Amino acid sequence: MVMGLINANPVIHEKKERRVRQAPESTDENAVEPIDQLEIFDILLYDFPEHPYSLEQLNVVTEDSVELNDESNHVRVTFTPTVEHCSMATVIGLCIRVKLIRSLPPRYKVDIRVAPGSHSTEAAVNKQLNDKERVAAALENPNLLDMVEECLSPTFD
Repeated sequence: MVMGLINANPVIHEKKERRVRQAPESTDENAVEPIDQLEIFDILLYDFPEHPYSLEQLNVVTEDSVELNDESNHVRVTFTPTVEHCSMATVIGLCIRVKLIRSLPPRYKVDIRVAPGSHSTEAAVNKQLNDKERVAAALENPNLLDMVEECLSPTFD
């Protein structure tokens, strides 16, 4: 997927120590299990499109950048591109959206945002990532869909 690196020397951050998730209190397998911020964050720990590092290692997504309201079934992820002029920002946001849509129950509304002030075309990227028709059209593009699939494919380190 590496065509021409936008950020050839990104800053790599240490992975943070994980909180231990508690087992569900209910043993009823038909009960709705609540989802927490850490679970959403864990879903997003896939490798970055341009580099062999995770979104966490590049500080594109942090646990604090994930907002969850489980009662109203709403998830918002605010991501920070590695450089202000990152041409991959829309692809990164699209990958985040697709990963969450595939991983979460359909009752969740997902909003994806670029962190304020972190990208030169922030408003345009946010508009593209949160417009259902634009997202659907992007995913109908075979080249773009291949990029998303490659980004979300599991890596076996």
